[in-house]
Amino acid sequence: MTETSVLVTGACGEIGQALVQSLSKRGGYRIVTADLAPLPESIRAMSAEHAQGDLVNRVKFFYDHDFDVIFHLAASLSSKAEVASEEAHRINVEGTMQLLMMAAYRSEKYKKTVKFLFPSSIAAYGLETLKEKQEAGIVKEHEHNSPHTMYGCNKLYCEKLGMYYSKFNGQKHLDSDPPHMLDFRSIRFPGLISAFTVPSSGTSDYGPEMLHAAAQGKPYACFVREDTKISFMAMPDAIKSLLMLMDAPKKSLNHQVYNITAFAITAAEFRDRALKVFPDANITFEPNTRRQGIVDSWPEDVDDSLARSEWDWKPDYDADKFFDEYFLPEIRNRYSK
Repeated sequence: MTETSVLVTGACGEIGQALVQSLSKRGGYRIVTADLAPLPESIRAMSAEHAQGDLVNRVKFFYDHDFDVIFHLAASLSSKAEVASEEAHRINVEGTMQLLMMAAYRSEKYKKTVKFLFPSSIAAYGLETLKEKQEAGIVKEHEHNSPHTMYGCNKLYCEKLGMYYSKFNGQKHLDSDPPHMLDFRSIRFPGLISAFTVPSSGTSDYGPEMLHAAAQGKPYACFVREDTKISFMAMPDAIKSLLMLMDAPKKSLNHQVYNITAFAITAAEFRDRALKVFPDANITFEPNTRRQGIVDSWPEDVDDSLARSEWDWKPDYDADKFFDEYFLPEIRNRYSK
């Protein structure tokens, strides 16, 4: 049986490692990985080939590969991107554009559709005030697309680049539907939480950081206010969504960018969950002006009805199941050893 050839960039990250493990478990894939770092031992044997180094300078290497699917996960995240904005733009935009150009070239030259899966973010949204955020409530894909961060601007622009290279590159006739095209598909993720990797200082990581600290008996000063509310998702649901969108028949998709969500809770609710399990936890709130401003610009929750109707998206983990069956048991086990 012919294997499906897959490229996973950013393979050493939280999503990357989990995705490589899931693809390997599924079977039938030849997985090529790429990252600045060497692969961790946990996924090294699952990769047929690893391209280590700066992605922008390595894309030409991939022109010799016959990829069926590309998962472009490599990115400079929100907090870091605000400090090093020029470098973030180079990584997030130039790296994405180089990969899109490569995939579009191969699709057209070899008459073969290449699927391009791009994880976008709730950072693509931008709300001006807390009042506007509260009034907006649950936000649809086309609403409030005025990001306040370099990372959000990068993600929103790369969504547009994906649409351009899959629909308008070469200015094809609007009524034509060529069978061999770049097939760009994007998911706007909420805050993602893995039970098996330590948070990497992302702007939405205050929840898991709080619980990791509580499990270790360490004090934690949360960098956002108690009333701060955004949507979150368990990592297994994030991987499930990427694989579902990859598998979805093209004819069932009427859009290219989709919200998904699982549960929306406040920082205070994270603290309450921690105290139920670790009653001696020392958790305080010391908002960081810059990071608080970023989170305040994101919606409290998003509308994922398009994903539910077009490719049957539904999360496996609501808040209770996430804490009780997935996250808390694992970190208890991790720190009791």
